[in-house]
Amino acid sequence: METHHIRLTSSEVGSLWANYMADTMFVCVYQYYLAKVEDEEIQKVIEHALDLAQQHVQVVTKIFKEEGHAIPLGFTENDVNVKAPRLFSDEFFLLFTKHMTKGALVTYGAMLPHTFRNDIREHFMSCISSTMELLNDTTNVLLSKGIEVRSPYIPYLQEVDMVEKQHFLAGWWGKQRPLMAAEITHLFSNIQTNHMGSAVITGFAQVVKAKDVQNYFIRGKEISKKQIEVFSKYLNENDLPAPVTWDAQVQDIMESPFSDKLMLYIISLMSAAGMGNYGAAISASPRRDIGADYVRLLGEIGLYAEDGINLQIKHAWLERPPHAADKEKS
Repeated sequence: METHHIRLTSSEVGSLWANYMADTMFVCVYQYYLAKVEDEEIQKVIEHALDLAQQHVQVVTKIFKEEGHAIPLGFTENDVNVKAPRLFSDEFFLLFTKHMTKGALVTYGAMLPHTFRNDIREHFMSCISSTMELLNDTTNVLLSKGIEVRSPYIPYLQEVDMVEKQHFLAGWWGKQRPLMAAEITHLFSNIQTNHMGSAVITGFAQVVKAKDVQNYFIRGKEISKKQIEVFSKYLNENDLPAPVTWDAQVQDIMESPFSDKLMLYIISLMSAAGMGNYGAAISASPRRDIGADYVRLLGEIGLYAEDGINLQIKHAWLERPPHAADKEKS
């Protein structure tokens, strides 16, 4: 009996395409990291990350070939120079991997419910499972080396307490209620993410060739710095520690390990992830002053991300994603 072939849906095509683009970028990044890493424990994590990215690229390539769908250009050996000097420290490689796995889990989790064909569901379930393993390995090494930054401790609840006053939602004026655990989690995480973005962008701004892209990176660092100050203020007001900066993990070199196209793509991914993080934080932050700050900063990142896309278009680096049929061309 002949089995009916089910075509890929728009959500499946879009998810696979995005998966291919991101993982061809990660192949380039981790090839460079692997050429520079010296610590044996961190090297194993980098090898694991590179292997997963290569596997994902192979799977998506096979599916697209079978479907007669064009293979995206993505990123190739032309976008990486493994012979370039070290730009980041081994510890940075590890911290970068932790942040990328966190983002990947969110991305795969959003993709999976919109996949229908069994092989596509199995692929993204495998992506989630393998990324969880990488996250676990990375966290264990970070902890063993004493460079993992834990979120703040708060007192355990001794009894159940019901909210009785509308002041629970208040902000701006008068004495504010203490931060909830969820609010602390998002504030702390978003400070960490901005520190990582600042470190990445510091390194990229040193080596990027295009002056307009360099200016864009410098502007991004200033945005991150300002947003870190906003989030840190809430933690400091509650006598809670804020995460520290990682700019010291960036080495002073001028030769770029990556193409301008790849570096701008990474910053675009981080901007998109930041907007998603802020959206999640808004839903978990009932205090009006915190929510208002997230909305304001979300708009700032949105404008920055839009300018990044315009730069990609200007330099002919933006690959057109899968899209609906253009009726005017038919």
